Amino acid sequence: MPQELEIEFKNMLTKDEFIKLADYFNLKQDDFREQTNYYFDTEDFLLKQLRAGLRIRKKGSSFECTLKEPFTGIGLMETTDRLTAGKADSFLKGEGPLAAPEVNQRLEALKINIKDLNNIGTLITKRAEIKYEGGLLVLDHSNYGRTEDYELEYEVSNEEKGKATFLEFLASHSIPIRPAEKKIARLMNAKQ
Repeated sequence: MPQELEIEFKNMLTKDEFIKLADYFNLKQDDFREQTNYYFDTEDFLLKQLRAGLRIRKKGSSFECTLKEPFTGIGLMETTDRLTAGKADSFLKGEGPLAAPEVNQRLEALKINIKDLNNIGTLITKRAEIKYEGGLLVLDHSNYGRTEDYELEYEVSNEEKGKATFLEFLASHSIPIRPAEKKIARLMNAKQ
């Protein structure tokens, strides 16, 4: 099963902090890649109740479907299937099934009927990724509805070491700790 444990630390940024970090890493406009996330849940938000999230992500001309579920307190377990553009487009238009066999298997285990899934919102992110201290530092500028925000993520394989490195990085750049909700939660809050 295409699963991987996601351990990441997140912090919201101001626009000025985002620009300063982009300058610090000498990032240019071309270093930021656009990706579109389409989020799904049932009408009664069964995935949200399970603290899970389902998305289809478009990056360039490729698509993937990812289900994120809580995993033993240290991160999220991600199950991901690649999708063809045609299959993704068909599902997004409500004209075809979700052609993601591994994700479908997990949804069935969670007692989620795939036919009950609805697109609950779309979020567009311009993202730059930088290898940093054994992990991946990510600068995100996201737009959803009339809202835009800036976020710093640090993806690691070791929670303890990653947290220390992340907090050290924030302190060294005089960035206050501002907890960041998952993107799907921010999108839902903006819609209310």
